[in-house]
Amino acid sequence: MTFNATRFGLAGGIICGLFFLVITWISMFNGYAMGYLNLIGSVYPGYTVSFLGSLIGFAYGFVECFVAFFIFAWLYNWLESL
Repeated sequence: MTFNATRFGLAGGIICGLFFLVITWISMFNGYAMGYLNLIGSVYPGYTVSFLGSLIGFAYGFVECFVAFFIFAWLYNWLESL
């Protein structure tokens, strides 16, 4: 079985991006996970607990996880072919 690395990366990127988006929106309304989100804000420039920050977080999460999942699928396919 082989993975399509691009599709695998897109799926992972969308899931991670949506996680950042949803957790930021939840925190905007009830303060949930503020400690975690403040830590994320110190790592990702421009990220804040706001509507714009949620979009920035989505972009960071998507790009970071797309790359990670793409590399994982590519490496899996390469190791399977050995």
